[in-house]
Amino acid sequence: MAGNAFPTHFIDRAYSLYPDKEGIVCGDERFTYREYAERVSRLSHALESLGVKKGERVAYLGANCHRLLEAYYGVVQTGAVLMPLNIRLAPKDFLFMIDDAEAATLLVERSLANLIEPIREQAKTLKRLVLLGEGNTTLDGADYEEILEAAPEHLYPRPELDEDDTAEIFYTSGTTGNPKGVMLTHRNLYANAMNYIWGSQLTDADIQLHTVPLFHVNGWGTPHAVTGTGGKHVMLRSFVPQQVLELVQREKVTLCAMVPTMISALINFPDLEKYDFSSVRRLVSGGAPSPWALAREAAEKLKVEFVVGYGMTESTPILTMSNLRADLSHLSAEEQAKIRVKTGLPVIGCTVKVVKEDGDEVRHDGEEVGEIVAKGDNIMKGYWRRPEETAQTLRGGWLHTGDLATVDRHGYINIVDRGKDIIISGGENISSVEVEDALYDHPAVLEAAVVAKPDQRWGEIVQAIVVLRPGMSATEEQLIEHTRGRLAHFKAPKGIDIVDVLPKTGTGKIQKNALREKYWQGFERRVH
Repeated sequence: MAGNAFPTHFIDRAYSLYPDKEGIVCGDERFTYREYAERVSRLSHALESLGVKKGERVAYLGANCHRLLEAYYGVVQTGAVLMPLNIRLAPKDFLFMIDDAEAATLLVERSLANLIEPIREQAKTLKRLVLLGEGNTTLDGADYEEILEAAPEHLYPRPELDEDDTAEIFYTSGTTGNPKGVMLTHRNLYANAMNYIWGSQLTDADIQLHTVPLFHVNGWGTPHAVTGTGGKHVMLRSFVPQQVLELVQREKVTLCAMVPTMISALINFPDLEKYDFSSVRRLVSGGAPSPWALAREAAEKLKVEFVVGYGMTESTPILTMSNLRADLSHLSAEEQAKIRVKTGLPVIGCTVKVVKEDGDEVRHDGEEVGEIVAKGDNIMKGYWRRPEETAQTLRGGWLHTGDLATVDRHGYINIVDRGKDIIISGGENISSVEVEDALYDHPAVLEAAVVAKPDQRWGEIVQAIVVLRPGMSATEEQLIEHTRGRLAHFKAPKGIDIVDVLPKTGTGKIQKNALREKYWQGFERRVH
């Protein structure tokens, strides 16, 4: 067996050291690590008996559940490739991904079968279905619990694998064109888990609430990291603030990871003070830049350590975390908090730089802007069957993220914007993140997004879209004036649309591409 960096190391460790410890809480079901490992082994046996071969793609369509945790090991240790699907996509999206990956097996929750029924006959490579949970469906397939029950009891004998074999494929959501399948190796997954353990300072005392779907970039490192340290998984099917608070209080959760819009929904929940959140020691924010005003309010209301994590699908995903350096602990609480909302310091084992167009690193002055690039054991193998796009993204041996950032004198990277989100107005570069921060600092603003809008004179102007807090009011003019008091006037929005809701992805990230399209219909915009 080449190398030893396999994600199966983590379940082996939990099975060896914590066999009788409760490892998973999923609704009314609870499993020890012995029970979990045995179910994983049975799943591997069952898939093999169904005809699943090494290298074959096995798709999984389901919400956060113990069965998805089982698939993270049960599929991968057979040598097959796990392909979790985003449950909030449309049938046509699933058809594209299944066909593109030539997936032969699909595990699907019966409650989500309506997403597969319309495309089942069109998916030509799909040979077999396994049905999970309860519900009615016209799909024909084996029952998950029945095939596990019929599987051999002895631990699954793993085949010879290489740590550079593809273990999982995740399809990026993409803003244009069809999504791309990101190939992650066993080594990628192992390295990312170690990064998460280090960055979140995990121990066997930790209890993580899975607020982010495990089919999403911000969620998939936890099945390995939490398991390997002997912590406890608490599953959450969908993000509902009251359910989050109830689970935190009941299970004494110590760690949560959320995108900023989830954090905003939680701290603005009307009955927040009725729940005990004191067990949570750390709240990790990722998926989008965290506004300073949001971080400040979260720290005040939730009394947690607020930390930002940054990465992308192609980096498995963690590249940086904003842990506070010990030599900065003398700073005031406010100064420390401002550091914690930065993009962060590179994780161990991954080289992360911010470079200019000529390839030279930017000055560590917090001012000069460049693109974040990275290399390390956590960087993807490539895009599935897309060699040209792989070569472009991994040119020169570095992952080119497309994120623009600065580096301060302490080494903290801070994202200024995505390349496509930078607004160039009259020749001046304007960071949409900076403008959003100014808007979030207004007491009436619940959510804000800033995009470029075409303009005949300036080329592009700053356009904001805002959701107000319930029971509060503010006019477009008041909000523009508010930002003018905090920004150079040319950076302030020229227009603000006040709406009831912003479009979001399945994990709660604001979809700026959808907002941009509204304003750019009939215009052609170059990507910066």
